[in-house]
Amino acid sequence: MPRELFCLNPALDRAALAEAFAVDGRVQIRDFLTPETAEEIYTILSRGTAWGIAWGAEPAAPQAIEAPELRRAPRERQAEINEATYQSAAAGHYAFQFARYPILDAYLGKWNEGGPHDLLLEYINTPDFLDLVRQVTGIPGIVKGDAQATLFAPGQFLGQHIDSHSREGWLVAYVMNFCKSWQPDWGGYLNFFDEDGDVISGYRPRFNALNMFRVPRPHGVSYVPPFAPVERFAITGWFRDR
Repeated sequence: MPRELFCLNPALDRAALAEAFAVDGRVQIRDFLTPETAEEIYTILSRGTAWGIAWGAEPAAPQAIEAPELRRAPRERQAEINEATYQSAAAGHYAFQFARYPILDAYLGKWNEGGPHDLLLEYINTPDFLDLVRQVTGIPGIVKGDAQATLFAPGQFLGQHIDSHSREGWLVAYVMNFCKSWQPDWGGYLNFFDEDGDVISGYRPRFNALNMFRVPRPHGVSYVPPFAPVERFAITGWFRDR
């Protein structure tokens, strides 16, 4: 592993990015890391992450199974999750399912102390990176970021929602994509909606791209179809004032 796991691209035009964010409260920053470190993070996500699964299907509360328990679960468990989330979505309710590794929980619980996921969380909270976030968003009150690794495989999705967790200090949501050669027909887009449910903007999950947007606002991740040949890797979370 290189000494620097999270090196920012020094060529970023921060003033232009701040102008873009000021217009719509969202921005996609392409090539935000140096190529070498983006490749290293891709390797961690694609080869070195123990994936569990998270899902939500109303009226039940959101649920998750971490990797050790998931490995022991019978095959029928995934079919049960599919049925619950698809039925909830078909009824017009909020639903989701995706693979995940809860980086913050793992850090606090010392699941793999000093491992690469711990280092990623620490880098996200370095002064250099938080300064970039504050400069681009124009929000000086951001003091920290949390994180989870996510993987959207065929059949997975994140329904429309708004992230209204102001009591937890959420100000800006982020998605760092590490998907290689992702094609539009493979779904997995980060979409933004207006009051009528129309898609007003969508970001393709590009390799080495940082997406940030103010919350609360309606957004979701579109369904990844069965024929998608690769997974949608990302690190996601929220920048917070507490």
